[in-house]
Amino acid sequence: MDAYALLFASTLSAGTVLALAAMGLLINEKAGVINLGAEGMMLCAALAGFAAVVHTGSTWIGFLAGMGAGALLAAIFGVLVIWLNTNQSATGLALSLFGAGFSAFAGLNYVQAKMPESPKYAIPYLADLPVVGPALFRHHPLVYGAIIIAALLVYFLYRTRAGLVLRSVGESPESAHALGYNVRMIRLGAVMAGGALCGLAGAYVSTVYTPLWVEGMVAGRGWIALALTTFATWRPTRILLGAYLFGGVTMLQFHLQASGVHIASQLLSMLPYVATIVVLVLISRNPAWIRANMPASLGKPFYPGS
Repeated sequence: MDAYALLFASTLSAGTVLALAAMGLLINEKAGVINLGAEGMMLCAALAGFAAVVHTGSTWIGFLAGMGAGALLAAIFGVLVIWLNTNQSATGLALSLFGAGFSAFAGLNYVQAKMPESPKYAIPYLADLPVVGPALFRHHPLVYGAIIIAALLVYFLYRTRAGLVLRSVGESPESAHALGYNVRMIRLGAVMAGGALCGLAGAYVSTVYTPLWVEGMVAGRGWIALALTTFATWRPTRILLGAYLFGGVTMLQFHLQASGVHIASQLLSMLPYVATIVVLVLISRNPAWIRANMPASLGKPFYPGS
């Protein structure tokens, strides 16, 4: 029973990374911008967060540093695609490659660095419950924070005027512009907010999930988060559930290895990516369903006055 509680707990932790990054990308895409640079932003944020914790001893400062790094890279991406009208896919891929290379170079001095020992988190009384306590009530606060962020994002997008404006910019930027809204600034704000959430996810990876710095440690989670937005049909609650599903598949490989299942480790390591491909193939069988849920102007440049 303890093994299943541990598997469930690790699923929540692994899913938090994907949920935060995917919700950031969701904000981008609701505004009509697709950012393929999530992997690069998360890597740079992971390095920034880890370095900040090494020098300050505070995980929360590390989170702020990661969010700042993600927002900064997203702002550069935003200026290129929103004002200079560069191709969003190509620019996002360039950002991803840049982030991977830059983080590898800048992180050389931190490969052997060690973080201060982080405190153990537990909700009093509830954490002592058998099975349920280890599974649900002994997590870092950000694990619960991801659930709160998803709820706030639902409220923002579907219950506030600002969320309506953001969605209108993604659905029909020309109409939003005709009503007097600054489409470019709204898109830039959405891109930077999404970058900050991707940065938070990256910082969580290097400071809480696996508290160390290793080149390429994000390990494709940015790409999985990108696929997750499509899998969830651009809905925050579905993103949260999908993130835990993919997180469970990721952790299942370690559970099977610990259980003595004789399967090649390389095949088990493929599970998260195979699951991603299978889900995307199944969803792609109904293009009309995707078009009905996808923001109408996603990936398309906006020319004021056109």
